[in-house]
Amino acid sequence: MFSGLIRQFARVRNYRNNILCLESPLFPSLGDSIAINGACLTAIETQKDYFCVEISKETAQSIAIENLIGLVHIEPALQFSDGLHGHIVQGHIDSIGLIIKKETISNQTIFHVQADSKTLELMINKGSVCVDGVSLTINYVCDKYFELVVIPHTMQTTLFHAYQTGRRVNIETDIIVRSLFSLMQKHIANKQHNNITQAIFDSITLGY
Repeated sequence: MFSGLIRQFARVRNYRNNILCLESPLFPSLGDSIAINGACLTAIETQKDYFCVEISKETAQSIAIENLIGLVHIEPALQFSDGLHGHIVQGHIDSIGLIIKKETISNQTIFHVQADSKTLELMINKGSVCVDGVSLTINYVCDKYFELVVIPHTMQTTLFHAYQTGRRVNIETDIIVRSLFSLMQKHIANKQHNNITQAIFDSITLGY
C-alpha cells in the first residue's frame, strides 16, 4: 500500500531480461514492495548503491514501459507509523493515459490526460487519481480526457515539470470509487437496481 506522495527519485541503471535496476539511496530488503512510476514491484536484489526489481510480462504490457529511462518516481510501501498525506494507492495500474495538452495559467500547470472510457467511468470531479505514482486531484472529467491542475510545489518535487504532450503515463483510479462502482454493477447485474435504496447505498459506502 502506498500514498502517492513522492519523496524520492531513482535513476535507471539498466533494464534487461525483465530486470530493472535503479540507482538510489533507498536500501530495500529483499521482498519489499516499491512503487516505480506508480507500479508496485518487488525488490529481488539490493546492493550498496542500487537495487533491482523484476517486471513480469503482464506488468510490462500494462505500464508505460518506455518511461523506464533516466529518472523515475519511487515510493516504498507505507508503514503503520506513516501519515496518509495523499490517498490510498495499491500500485496496480489500471490503464495508460496520454498527455494531450499542457499549459500554464498563472502559477499553475494544466494537464489534459486522455484515457479510455472504462478508466474515465471510475473518475469523479475533485476525486483522487494516481498518475505515474503521484497522488493528484482531478479537476474535471470529460468524454475523452480528464484535467489535472498541478500546483508549483508538485511540479518542483516530482518529474511532472519535464512532462510534455505525447507522453504516456500510468494511471491508477481511486480504490474507493473503483470498489463502489464494482458493487453497484453487481447489484445492477442481479436486477436489484430498482431496490437500491439510500440505506443500501449508505451501508456500502460506510464500509469504506
